[in-house]
Order: sequence, then C-alpha cells, then structure tokens
Amino acid sequence: MSNLVQKFQEYSSWRNDVKLALERYRECVIAGDLADAASDQRFLQILTRLNEDKLSIAFVAEFSRGKSELINAIFFADYGQRILPTSAGRTTMCPTELMYDETLPPSIRLLPIETRAEAQSTSDFKSQSQVWTVLPLDTSSADGMLEAFKQVSLTKRVPVEEAARYGLYDETDLDMVIAVDDDGMVEISRWRHAIVNFPHPLLQQGLVIIDTPGLNAIGTEPELTLNLIPNAHAVLFILAADTGVTKSDIDTWRNHIGGTGAGRMVVLNKIDSMWDELRSPAEVEQQIRMQHASVAQTLDLPERQVFPVSAQKGLVGKINRDASLLTKSRLPALESALSGELLPAKQDIIRTQLMAEVNELTSAKQALLSSRVRNVVEQLIELKSLRGKNQTILQHMMKRIDMEKMEFDGSLFKLQATRSVFARLSTEVFTHLGMGVLKDNINKTRDAMERSKFSSGLRQAVKEFFAEALDNLELSATKTDEIGEMMSVMYRKFSTEHGLALSTPMPFSLDKYSKEIVMIEQLYHKQFGAATILTTPQVVLMQKFFDSIASRVKQSFLQANRDVEAWLKVVMAPLEAQIGEHKVQLKRRKKSIEKIHLATDSLEEKVLAFEQMQFELDTQRALLTRLENELKTAIMAQLDSYKAAA
Repeated sequence: MSNLVQKFQEYSSWRNDVKLALERYRECVIAGDLADAASDQRFLQILTRLNEDKLSIAFVAEFSRGKSELINAIFFADYGQRILPTSAGRTTMCPTELMYDETLPPSIRLLPIETRAEAQSTSDFKSQSQVWTVLPLDTSSADGMLEAFKQVSLTKRVPVEEAARYGLYDETDLDMVIAVDDDGMVEISRWRHAIVNFPHPLLQQGLVIIDTPGLNAIGTEPELTLNLIPNAHAVLFILAADTGVTKSDIDTWRNHIGGTGAGRMVVLNKIDSMWDELRSPAEVEQQIRMQHASVAQTLDLPERQVFPVSAQKGLVGKINRDASLLTKSRLPALESALSGELLPAKQDIIRTQLMAEVNELTSAKQALLSSRVRNVVEQLIELKSLRGKNQTILQHMMKRIDMEKMEFDGSLFKLQATRSVFARLSTEVFTHLGMGVLKDNINKTRDAMERSKFSSGLRQAVKEFFAEALDNLELSATKTDEIGEMMSVMYRKFSTEHGLALSTPMPFSLDKYSKEIVMIEQLYHKQFGAATILTTPQVVLMQKFFDSIASRVKQSFLQANRDVEAWLKVVMAPLEAQIGEHKVQLKRRKKSIEKIHLATDSLEEKVLAFEQMQFELDTQRALLTRLENELKTAIMAQLDSYKAAA
C-alpha cells in the first residue's frame, strides 16, 4: 500500500469518526428535548459537509508526457495492469472525471461534442441525463474496463466550419491549419466531457481524479479553465525529462496553474530516458539533478516543488513487486509529498469549518440547558423561601409573577413588530439575490455580445455582467447586515431585561460569494483581457467561456440563496427557543405557588421535585459536555494518530 493510499484511508477514517461523534451528540440533544429548527439545520449542514467532502487531483500535461501512466501508477497498480489506456500520441481527448456516486451504476457517461454549439456549459449539462451517452463499466474485468476507457479517446472528422462553430478551430493557429485534410476536414474529439463512475476504494472515499486532454484544451474548454483546475485541491503538472519545458508549458503554468502553495506540483516524468548503461550511476544522477534544477528555475519554483519520476517504471515496480525498481522510479517520493502536504492541508480547511459550526451549535445547546438549570435553581430558591410564609406573602409573590409575565408579554409584542421588519428585509434580500434577476443579467449580456461587432463591445458586456452581479451581492449583503444588527439588538434586550441566556445571533456574510465572483472575473481576464483585437475564432471561444462563466456565477448565486434561506430560518431560533422556555417556566412558577397557596403541605413535595429536576439537568449537562468534548476531540485528531492506532 502506497503512503498516499494509506493517508487517504486515514483521512476517510477521521471523517467517519467525526460523523459518529456528531451522531452521538445529536442523539443526546434529541433525548434531552434540546432540539429545535436551528440545531436541526446546523446538524444537517455539518453532515452534508462531511458527506460531500471530496478531494480532487487534476493531472495536466501536453500529450505524450505520460500523464495517464502516472495515474495508473499512483492509483490503479493494484489491478495488475493499466486501467487508463496509454500509447504513443494522445489517449485522453476530452476532460475526464473519475469519481464514485453510489446512486449510479458503474459506468462511463459521455457528453457529445455537439453540445458545444449550445449556450450551456458542461456543468449545466450534468443535470440533463438524457443528453449523455452512457456505457456500462464491468469492474470485474480489467480488460473490459480498459476497452471501455478507450471510448474516451475516440475522435471524429468534421468540416472546418463545424469545428469553428464549436470553438475548436482557429485559422490563425498554424498547427490547426496544417491538420486540415484535402477534403477540408479536421479531427476533433467525439466527446466534450467524460465522467467515469468507478467503485474504486479511494474514489468511494471521496477522491476525484481529473484527467485533462492536453495543454491546448485548457485554453479551449472553459470547464477546465474556470472550474475543474482552479477548484482542484492538487494539480500535478507533468513534463517529460526527454523534452524539457516548452513555451506552451510555461504559458500554461503561469496563466492557469502556477503557484507555490500546497497542492501545486510539477512532475518531471520519464527520467528512465536518462538511464544509460554506458554512464555511471553518479553521472545519471547528476544529469537528473541538472534537469531538475533547470525545470525549477524556468518555472520560477523551489526545487522541492519539482519531482523527477518514472511513472512507467514505478507502475512496473508495483505490479511486479520489485522494490528496487520502485525506489529507482522515485514515485514513492511524489506520493509521500501528496500525502504529507495535500491531505493535512485539506483536513485543516474542513476542520476549521467544522469547528466554527460545532462551536455555534454547542454554545447554543449549552445556553439553553443553562437557562433551564438557572430557572429550576431560581424556582427552588423561591420555593424554599416560602417555608413558614403566610398567605399574604404568597399572594404578593403571585402578583410579582403576574407582573413579570405582563412585562414579558410587552416584550413579545415588540418582538412581533421586529418580525414584520424581519419579513420585509428578508424579501428585500432576494430582490437582488434572486435567480430571476441573475437570469435577466445573463440574457442581457448574451444579447449585447451577439450585437457587438467589436472586441471592446464584447469585453464591455462581460465587464458590466460582473459589475452587476457584484452590485446585487453587495445590496443583498446590506440587507442581511441590517437583519443581523436588528437581531443582535433584540437578543441583547431579552438577555438584559428577562435574564435569557442568549449569546449574539448566528453571524452571516456574503463575502465569500463576492470573492468567488471576483476570482471568476480574474480567470476570464487571464484568458481574454490581454488581446486588443479578437479574431473570429476567439469571439466564438469568448462566447463559450461566457456560457461557463454564467454557469459558475449561477452556481454561486444558487448556493448564496440556499445559505441565506437557511440562515433566515435559524437566526431567530435560539431566541424563540428561550422565549418558549421562559414562558413555560413562568407558568410553572405561578402554578406551583398557587398550589402551595391552597395546600401548604405540598411545598416539601415541590421542593423535592425541583431538587430531582436539578439533579437530572446537571446529569444531562455533564453528558452533553462529555459528548461535546468527544466531538471536538474527533475533529481535532491528526491523521498520524490513525496511523499509530492501525
């Protein structure tokens, strides 16, 4: 088992342990009658985050760099043969995602290339099952899977005009012009996108492998440029030791991949081409080192970010259990870097998100339970003070409770007015954030792009699209801020005037969605911002990119809408829960004193009953605190602890 595979299994175990700890805590909350709409929403959010947690690794390279071989070597060596097809020339013709969805049978879903003629992105088509060609995948046969995977590499010849309509032909590109045959036909991929649903153990645990069709596709397939590569947790940029770094390599690294952060790695593959029996091992090593240093310098990277390997020899070494060949291939060093940097970094991100959500959840439950304990203690003190008191004092206490209730009802009346303002502001949030507004903006931009005959007009239309999207987010954020401030005032009022154990209401921000829109705009500018004049093929490509831009922005707005809706449902819930709790306690206090007023001999019974309630609440709080600590301990556990336990 490779270090990467082991580390990923540790990560999966950590995630499962967190889910189990969360479920135990949730059962305690339900059993203690502490559940409400806010906590139910929060539990659902945390579980969804854990269940949908994916780790995506993108492999990017020009053809014939050994990209598919590297994927085979890292992930599929246990099958004893290649799973992804490898041969001289191009074997991956369209972006391919390898993942696992338990709701679907093992299969390869293929999106026809003809869909590029439509004003929809690949992401838009993912929800339209009827558009895809679906091929069954026989996971019991390695040969059968290999044959199925070969479908991804199928091509077709089409007229130049058709290729241009898809944004796949540029008459200014000399290589494309040369590729046109005597009949005016050019070769293109048969498929636009492929999704392989494969029940591999790592894929079942949330790994997603993205296999790209070559550097040229990054500039022509918006899904790669705007979605798959920027959102990948790791990008392995593969070069070949026998070709070095080309100009297209440099451009792709700088414009679409580059960086020194965790998960951005350069693989210098095919170092076995330098193995030479006529040279000493020291000479071979020196040659590899020189190439290693040259690549790092050319791409302006620290050498630790560049990994010389032989994917082919690493695969052979694993299949034949040849430890010395595997070591010589240097593949384990790359796998260790992925496991040592990528997964801990991914864990840190989700751990931070989980702890923020869990802290809000647990503090709300502790506050509610503390309120119950405080009310019981106050009533207990009140009841004990009644020992030996006459009827006049009892009547006086009943009047005081009536006064408290009257004041509380007055606050509730004011709260009703707040609810009206809350409803109005909630409506105003969606006035700007609503999907109808965004749809109108998208259609307006498409119309403007179609009408424009100049590059400046096209760019201006897209510029105005982004500006309007950001303005709408800002206007919505203003309304959510107003709601948040109003609720904070109301929380403070009930805390100070009626002793409710309320912290500040759940905070909310739309900032991350604004940042997403800005990031998408930056990616667009990288692609089209530099050129002063766009050729006809570039105009077609820009329109294709806008389709993907619109889809990305639409996804951001959809998620923003969901988040706002969820927040609006729960932001008032802690206040509502404690108001309900306070109402019940006021009724209980009055009822208890009324009974004692009529029959003083029931006082001691009431005292005993409340002492029992106090004991039960203290026991419940101790259990809740223990389960809360276990949950937080599970979240903070390091992956190394799983390795030690194994």
